[in-house]
Amino acid sequence: MESVLSVQKLNKWFGNRHILKNVSFDTYAGEVFGFLGPNGAGKTTTIKIAVGHLFFDEGEITINGVNLKRDFEKALESVGGIVENPELYGHMTGMQNLRQYARIRGVGQERIDEVVELVGMSNRVGDKMKRYSLGMRQRIGLAMALLSRPKLLILDEPTNGLDPAGIRELRDILKKLAHEEQISVMVSSHLMSEMELMCDRVGIINNGELLFVQTVTEMIASVRSPFVCYRIKTDDAAKVISLIDNVPANRKAVIAPDVLELNLDTQGADDIIKIVTQKIVGGGHMLFSVTPVEEKSLEDAFLEITQKHSAGGGQIV
Repeated sequence: MESVLSVQKLNKWFGNRHILKNVSFDTYAGEVFGFLGPNGAGKTTTIKIAVGHLFFDEGEITINGVNLKRDFEKALESVGGIVENPELYGHMTGMQNLRQYARIRGVGQERIDEVVELVGMSNRVGDKMKRYSLGMRQRIGLAMALLSRPKLLILDEPTNGLDPAGIRELRDILKKLAHEEQISVMVSSHLMSEMELMCDRVGIINNGELLFVQTVTEMIASVRSPFVCYRIKTDDAAKVISLIDNVPANRKAVIAPDVLELNLDTQGADDIIKIVTQKIVGGGHMLFSVTPVEEKSLEDAFLEITQKHSAGGGQIV
């Protein structure tokens, strides 16, 4: 894949504080890259460096093949971004804001109309900004970031303050931009469930160190148990559990008068459940449900990885 943003051995100090420690990663055209980390981990510092708001002390950054330090203005020509809230004029309409910004960027009306349609604001772009919801303001800010046809779009906490409908709409827009327009989209957020739905790959940073960069599927799999858990609802769990002799004692337990839990090897679990249900019904008991317990999520993976890193004094254990 084509690397759009390449960060290599990035270091940043604020006084004596070492904020970023040899951070290295790449983002690619056609993907949504999630940048995750606890508060103070270095996410926003990295993003501000990438969009030109902060300088770095050591390392190398290239954007669309252009070195950021050697050719600052040319490198940033390929970048669109929103860091914190977009700066907009409240007394002006959405269209007037866009035209104001477009004049600075040397962009015409045709492109303005394209991005307005792309972010779903065609029917409200003539309204004053003060009448917009936060989600609408975010869309106008996103339209501004897209005016110059960036190869790299960087958004820091873009879902802050949005309601569930607004979050879903923004997610759909960003996925479309990446997958259909072949833009490299980099997003930071605290909403793990949303990042799981939105991102193709994610990187986790903690205490200024980049711990992992993997696909969402790979990261979840890295903390997934080799067992699958089932909960069985029946008329008398204490009696039923004695019938299940094909599951070791340490893999089964009564967790409620009418519920028992089985932890089975993933391989062959379906066959074991089939035998278990036959034993329950064959033993004259009622069987109400067999439910697999929800599997690990990106949030589970994030918490496990960052907690292990913090407990290990900076090392993954």
